[in-house]
Amino acid sequence: MDAATIVAYAFGLLLLYVVAYVLYVPLKVIVRLTYNAIVGGILLWLVNLAGGFFGLSVAINPVTALVAGFLGIPGVVLLIALQYVVAGRV
Repeated sequence: MDAATIVAYAFGLLLLYVVAYVLYVPLKVIVRLTYNAIVGGILLWLVNLAGGFFGLSVAINPVTALVAGFLGIPGVVLLIALQYVVAGRV
């Protein structure tokens, strides 16, 4: 093999690596967002289940699920506080 063929193979492998990386990173972000939204939805469902005894409920939709998924327990507390402010209970 001559040097031009080796350089072409090296360039092809580098290009393949760059394309795979460009496609992998957004996929990783989408998977993480989906996972966080599912965890947030479950957390909100548990709050609604336990809060039913106290008259407390938070709507479960993609936005509230993502807020709860991103922020965790403080996000759920934020959603509950926002529910009280919007409902005029404060």
